Amino acid sequence: MENNDKLPGIPRSQKQDTDQSMENPKNMNKTVKWLLPALLLLTLSGAAAAQLLPISTYKLDNGLTLVVSEDHSSPTFGLSIVYHVGFRLEPKGRTGFAHLFEHMMFEGTPNAPKGSFVKIIQGGGGSLNGSTRYDYTNYISKAPVSALEPILWLEADRMRHLDFSKENLDNQRDVVKEEIRVNVKNKPYGLFFWTDLAALAFDKWENAHDGYGSFVDLDNANIEDVKRFHATYYTPNNAVIAIAGDVDADQVYALVNQYFGDISSAKLPPRPDVSETLNTKERFKLEMDDHATAPALAIGWKMPGPESPDYYPLAVLGDLLLGGEASLLYQKMVKEKRSMLSISGGMAWPLGNVLTIAGPSLTVAFGIYKPGSSAKQNVDAIQAVIEEVARNGVTEERLQAVKTKMVADYYKELAHNLNRADYLAISQLIHGDANLVNRYPDLINGVTTGDIQRAAAKYLTIANRSWIDRQIAPQHQEKQ
Repeated sequence: MENNDKLPGIPRSQKQDTDQSMENPKNMNKTVKWLLPALLLLTLSGAAAAQLLPISTYKLDNGLTLVVSEDHSSPTFGLSIVYHVGFRLEPKGRTGFAHLFEHMMFEGTPNAPKGSFVKIIQGGGGSLNGSTRYDYTNYISKAPVSALEPILWLEADRMRHLDFSKENLDNQRDVVKEEIRVNVKNKPYGLFFWTDLAALAFDKWENAHDGYGSFVDLDNANIEDVKRFHATYYTPNNAVIAIAGDVDADQVYALVNQYFGDISSAKLPPRPDVSETLNTKERFKLEMDDHATAPALAIGWKMPGPESPDYYPLAVLGDLLLGGEASLLYQKMVKEKRSMLSISGGMAWPLGNVLTIAGPSLTVAFGIYKPGSSAKQNVDAIQAVIEEVARNGVTEERLQAVKTKMVADYYKELAHNLNRADYLAISQLIHGDANLVNRYPDLINGVTTGDIQRAAAKYLTIANRSWIDRQIAPQHQEKQ
């Protein structure tokens, strides 16, 4: 169910008594509820301004966390249930298993046979999907409010148990393998800017391996692996549900407690240490592409996790350099030098952003360059732009324009209940605070030109740089 065509994927509450009320479910298990309308506005001057989203947070006795954001502007809702397991936590020797298991979650249960999810949600006027990322797997749906209770029943049912059959495993294994054939093996560039670049840049297996999956490891997966994975990670104390839309928070809590409250929690395994130090020597790889008609570059600089004070400056720096046609690198490499046909990327691209990553990531620059031009000269020209930023910074006007665009784009996303629910769930799960969705604009707007200079000089260096030159395979050149 993962939508790979869109391969791009939050700290303390404002309320002082959050921890006390979270620990007291008999007092409605309610952390805080800001009774402010969920109206997001942009001022005519272009500076972003918004009222806080209303957020209510509850915790069930079994450890399941619920986040609700009321918005009564239309009789619909968005729902996201996020499990704290992704590529970084899948078993060694089972590369791509988290992704495979995401597909297994749509294979039905003893109570709701295969097809029930699609039939009930789409039959009620809604839609659904799921995706796997580095630090989480999410299952999302949107529908008229009349469908909320059936969807909660369905989600609780597949949290309890699945239809663990060899037939279902074989079926979804074949689906995932076909995805790999379509999106990786038989597609120009084949996602090398994610899978191959991460393998080159990172040292720890958790960060470096191909989360999409390998045919060998997928073929080795068995039913016992599936049962063990579900029992280990698909538990209420490893999940967050967020619902945004035309609902009453207390009534939603009552429904969630009704359907999920009797599901047993489980002892969670210790999480691996995925932290990495910056690289100290440039890394390079030459690859050949059997399907591309022009050569391409992928450059990755290793980034710290969200505990770093440079985390948000690096996010702004990524957008400054790579965020669209107005970015510094697009203007230099495509418009001015005309040695590249395209360039894009950013921090945690293409599988996430600053809000959806819990560990180290890469700032990625991916671009197609003109045949006959030099890959190394293009990389050197890109590095020269970065070094100019590190030496002299950028003007306040340019920095403000970038920050305004980032915040405006964010508000456009939050205008949709489904995106709002997803950000709330992910923020609560991997950062411990759903209210980061409200604080994100201030974190972005607080970045200074000095922060940008410091981040560029420390992280976007040649020593911390890994890059791949993806050239047209000789046999493919002969066919052209």
